[in-house]
Amino acid sequence: MDPATDLPSATVIPIPTAPPPTPPGPASLTPEDLIAAGKAMREKVPHAQHGVWKTPRGRADPVKFLGASDPERLPELVPIRYGRMLVSPFTFYRGSAAVMAADLAKTPATGIRVQACGDCHLMNFGGFATPERNIIFDINDFDETLPAPWEWDVKRLAASFVLAARSLGLPDTTGRETAAACTRSYRKRLRAYAAMTPLHSWYQRLTAEDLIGTLPKARQALVRNRIEKATQQTGSELDFPKLAQVAGGKARISDTPPLIFHPEVTRAPEFQGVIEKIFAGYQESLPPDRRSLLSQYRIVDAAIKVVGIGSVGRRCWIALLMSSGNHPIFLQFKEAVASVLEPYAGKSEFPHHGQRVVEGQRLMQPSSDIFLGWTTGVNGVQFYVRQLRDAKIKPLVETFDAEMLLIYAKACGWALARAHSKAMDTSMIAGYLGKSDEFDDAIGKFAVAYANQAERDHAALKAAVRKGKIEVFRETA
Repeated sequence: MDPATDLPSATVIPIPTAPPPTPPGPASLTPEDLIAAGKAMREKVPHAQHGVWKTPRGRADPVKFLGASDPERLPELVPIRYGRMLVSPFTFYRGSAAVMAADLAKTPATGIRVQACGDCHLMNFGGFATPERNIIFDINDFDETLPAPWEWDVKRLAASFVLAARSLGLPDTTGRETAAACTRSYRKRLRAYAAMTPLHSWYQRLTAEDLIGTLPKARQALVRNRIEKATQQTGSELDFPKLAQVAGGKARISDTPPLIFHPEVTRAPEFQGVIEKIFAGYQESLPPDRRSLLSQYRIVDAAIKVVGIGSVGRRCWIALLMSSGNHPIFLQFKEAVASVLEPYAGKSEFPHHGQRVVEGQRLMQPSSDIFLGWTTGVNGVQFYVRQLRDAKIKPLVETFDAEMLLIYAKACGWALARAHSKAMDTSMIAGYLGKSDEFDDAIGKFAVAYANQAERDHAALKAAVRKGKIEVFRETA
């Protein structure tokens, strides 16, 4: 045992000054060579080592760790962040990617890097429309994306299923089996993608029909109905009556504080000029055809909107744009800061973190939002930009039973394998994973152990709130 960590001795990713090359081996190596090299890695990092998690000695207090970023956030929104994390161990987990990143850096790893999601939990997957207006299922959150060990995404995703199972009142045997099934799906799909040509792998996607085909017949009609509703209108047309109103002939975003509001700065006479300058910077990040499309819209209003859990307190603006025919578009300008993986995986090659998010998303998704771009705001704050919603379909996890959770886990494992395989040869990872269930079972074991860690960390947050050390805002349903 390693006395510093209470973990078995294993290969652990060091903290580099810059990320090493992403490809797992020279291009001259054949897929067979890479598979053999991956298989040989099992001697150095046995599959069973991935199943171990024990709290390392000297581990940072998770509450203090989370609080380190509070000064960078809008202070009036920080209590909302903690209020959302306080709801359950599952919501705590969703908001504590930074805590887990530090923990994952101490776990065994092969040293092979992919473009990682960085915050790969089950609620960051879902359905959305491609530019061709087809619905696909994929990862849909890339705030933390960075080249990093492939194992980190797999472990974070697997542990989220144990916590979700517990939140549904399901036993840990179900949670562990679901986490293992997610990993098994990842392993088998990744092996299939590794056997494809690079171009064939690049074009792969998980369509709505692919996903529906995995569902019990009784659920297929329900899912098809949700997809049909999502594709009938664009997200902005559906959102306008919920988010905006027309008064005196002018469209304006409606205030519903504390979750949507116009800060004092928006009342300044020069504000319109400032947002137009920021918007112009964003347009420069787009291809010419997208700039031409956006030139048919004008920006008429902008307000702060609270989104997510871990992101709460980061600057997130929604902008309302209108065409000459008064058709709306809502764009989201979300603050981008260094990935939580950066202290352990090295700095991004992109100095602008908005560009880091955009380029990582394009590299991992089969098809991305046509308005995806980046810009810099007042005082150098960096943003990435996307449509607020565009036919997005969120998983209704709270309605899942054990069977549905298992089906969803397999879909997430499939989508993650596709994302990791899109832009790199994953033959070495496929060789390491092999054909047995040994790795899957190890990750299932890890997922239960780390879910226990998340519950202890959630209890620490509850204790800090009870002692008055942290202010929280509890939202009503």
